[in-house]
Amino acid sequence: MESETDEMRESLIDCLRPRLKELIVVDRVLDLIDFIENEQKERIRQKARNDGDISAADSLINAVVQKPHTPGWFTAFVDALNNGGCKFAADYMQLNLPTPEVEAENENCVRFIHLLIPSLADMGTDQVCADCFSKGLLTIDERDRIMAEIGNRGSRSGARELLRRIIKCPPGWYSTFLQVLKDTEHDVLYNELTDTHPIHQILSGRFGTQKSQQTFCDSEPLLSFADGSALEVARSPEKEIILRDYQMEVAGPALEGKNIIVCLPTGSGKTRVAVYITKEHLDRRKAEGKPRKVIVLVNKVPLVEQHYSAEFLPFLKNKYKVERVSGDSQLKISFTEIVKKNDIIICTAQILENYLERANGGEDEDLTLIIIDECHHTQKGGVYNHIMMRYLKQKHKNKRLIKEQKEPVPLPQILGLTASPGVGGATKMEKAEEHILRICANLDASRIMTRSHEEFKKEQRKIIVSVEDRREDPFGDVIKKIMTAIHNHAELTPTCDLGSQNYEQWVVQKERQAAKDENQKVRVCAEHLRQYSESLNLSNTIRMQDAFSFLNKYYEEEMKKKTAPEEEHKIQITDTERFLFNLFKDNKKELETLAKNPEYENDSLSKLRTKILHEFSSRDEARGIVFIKTRRSAIALNQWIQENPKFADIGVKSAYVIGGGDQSVVKPMTSAEQKDVLKKFGKGQVNLLIATTVAEEGLDIPACNFVIRYGLVTNEIAMIQAQGRGRAEDSSYTLVEVKNSGVAEKECVNEYRKNMMNKAIQKIKLLNQAAYEKRITEFQIQAIMEEKVRMTKKKQKDIKNESPSNVKFSCRSCSEPICTGDDIQIIENMHRVNVTPQFRKLYIQRENTTLQERLLDYETNGFIACKNCGQRWGSMMMYKGIECPCLDVKNFVVNLNGKKISKCTKWNEVPIKFSAFDYAEHASNMTMSDNSDDDETM
Repeated sequence: MESETDEMRESLIDCLRPRLKELIVVDRVLDLIDFIENEQKERIRQKARNDGDISAADSLINAVVQKPHTPGWFTAFVDALNNGGCKFAADYMQLNLPTPEVEAENENCVRFIHLLIPSLADMGTDQVCADCFSKGLLTIDERDRIMAEIGNRGSRSGARELLRRIIKCPPGWYSTFLQVLKDTEHDVLYNELTDTHPIHQILSGRFGTQKSQQTFCDSEPLLSFADGSALEVARSPEKEIILRDYQMEVAGPALEGKNIIVCLPTGSGKTRVAVYITKEHLDRRKAEGKPRKVIVLVNKVPLVEQHYSAEFLPFLKNKYKVERVSGDSQLKISFTEIVKKNDIIICTAQILENYLERANGGEDEDLTLIIIDECHHTQKGGVYNHIMMRYLKQKHKNKRLIKEQKEPVPLPQILGLTASPGVGGATKMEKAEEHILRICANLDASRIMTRSHEEFKKEQRKIIVSVEDRREDPFGDVIKKIMTAIHNHAELTPTCDLGSQNYEQWVVQKERQAAKDENQKVRVCAEHLRQYSESLNLSNTIRMQDAFSFLNKYYEEEMKKKTAPEEEHKIQITDTERFLFNLFKDNKKELETLAKNPEYENDSLSKLRTKILHEFSSRDEARGIVFIKTRRSAIALNQWIQENPKFADIGVKSAYVIGGGDQSVVKPMTSAEQKDVLKKFGKGQVNLLIATTVAEEGLDIPACNFVIRYGLVTNEIAMIQAQGRGRAEDSSYTLVEVKNSGVAEKECVNEYRKNMMNKAIQKIKLLNQAAYEKRITEFQIQAIMEEKVRMTKKKQKDIKNESPSNVKFSCRSCSEPICTGDDIQIIENMHRVNVTPQFRKLYIQRENTTLQERLLDYETNGFIACKNCGQRWGSMMMYKGIECPCLDVKNFVVNLNGKKISKCTKWNEVPIKFSAFDYAEHASNMTMSDNSDDDETM
């Protein structure tokens, strides 16, 4: 019976949770609850300091309902609310609910205070605070906190803290507050808050009747501060944007229409600043009767949905039309119409680039504000830079037009957002400054805006975990023995350590040269050596059995290639291939046995296990990300965690997220799959994410409280971005070493570069404006000149005046001649196909269940391979009902005018203009052929 009662009380608290979060003042109540452990109380206090009362109240409620319950827990909680000055919350807990009319009126008062916060923040806070205390709206502790806030951060910040407190009082607080304003001679504010104010009348008319029909269980958050710590109080379809003082400061020049870069640490509300600037920009231009159109650019597909759903739509949906478009969206087809019909468009940068590329002129003039997220990518040949190069060229053309007394072309305002511009590999301060100034120049930024150092949030705890070399590595020794045997067979002499990055580069070079020389013995040996090198790296990073599984699967696939679908056809196996297959077969059993022996596992994996177990056992709600180098390692590490019962016992629920590109042999994740995993992680259905670098930038996961980089270090930007994924209170950042990775040394270099970057930014900010603009102009002119040279070279390269008959293609594996350029046609300016009858005789077709991809007018569901040696050549594409063998150039050696090219990885590297595929003609030929066959059978 007692457990049933507890369950009913838990259900009641869950139903009341949205209202309780609004009404509980955590620091008043926490000390009065004796059934919560002191360590847990301290974490809740820390959350209140970092994230505000709403978030801390949610953690407090979680602690209250946490099982097992102590006797009398519910009554103790209600007493704590009453004695802690949260009587209104206690009334709800005891179901002493206000009438719908009183509740609706109280909510209107809360909304009204919320709407007028910008005005109320200018009050004489110290006077108002003293009077609110004397009239019972504030406790002595709250008064002291507000006065401390005034002393530390100014009167406006103190005013916001005061307003947060008083709206949690029971109904009747509003009239008392009005009297306080009148007594302290705030006559203007008093008049604004009286019932005669137009906004008050609108609120009563718009919300009053409607709200009285709803229950307290339906309430949703409304008031949200930009760093997430704010006041979530009533229900509303749209949120109001409230910026903190430092956010308003960095936004200042942009609100005046200037181009700036906002450089704030991850989690400091950069995107919320952008939303506020967007609203002010649109409001101002609307009032002036000017055109208005905002484009928000991101560099990753998941960020499109994140910015749309979590930021721009909630705050701007009532006044403006907001839409999002990404590469996997059908809306990209009608992007021109999307731009015309909406005020704010959030999209990946490539979509805007394609739009501007197709534009005949004038379309880009419609854009009045371009927001570039992760703007440190605006350099070199990136898509951001292509977009901004158009802007810079037009800017300098406008100068000439003005001199000629002609009308200049309107340019959009530019707003860049970044947590770290980096130093571009600089080792000296001058080069670091130059790198940052170049980014400023590329974005035409008049200033780079940062938060002052003393206001930065508390630094994360950073831990570097060192590992010991294996005392014995018999698994690795067998792999190296096999590699040595292959070296001897192919007469190769490596000059670097087996399995190192230098070794892998050496092997790739050997494979390319051998393909060019038609030396199949060395080429195939080099290909197999790459796999053994990868398995060495896997055994140093994850389990030996994962490394063995990788090798075993590779050889199974290689054997399948040598098996023809039709039994009557035989695919040749060379002596070298037979040697390699037998070499693995002879050592397979020993490798399999060693892989199962945990005694020889690497120390890195052991340290990672210990770290994850510690994080989950020492936190109430642990949620973390492990960053790892390769897709294959991410998948294997996730499998290891899911198969280990120790992780399941402490509630670890893992999933992996990897990139969507197809440059890897590992099957990529679709955008929908990435979204699904990230959504589950955000909701807590997954609490440990194993991720490649695809998750480093931009992902907003407030509850993430630990980050581990496992044998992965790149540059200072990636380090800052990875650290920034840990946003929750008391978050930690750990670096776990892996053999041959050198991550500890690289991390020290990155810390040095990070400090250099911060100093360089400060030096740039100290430049007088004239000196700054002079350097920016010089860099812009240099960038435009370099772009002209680059475009000239590109045009020369793009002049595909070679005759298709001059290029010949041979199989990369067996060197058999395949076709000439005359045989290849192009579909939709993208897919190179060979539909000649002669080519059909040269390949076999295999099913591939991992390659079932439906697109607009075509689909791919299998691959084609050399009938002679089994080398994969490409995929079989079904285009409008016609089977078209689609070729991948990396599987061939290209012979151009007698010169062999072995390292073509993309078709645009082949200087040939292929003829377009004539669908009607080919379909007609096929029909005639079918008719002829029918006649013969008749």
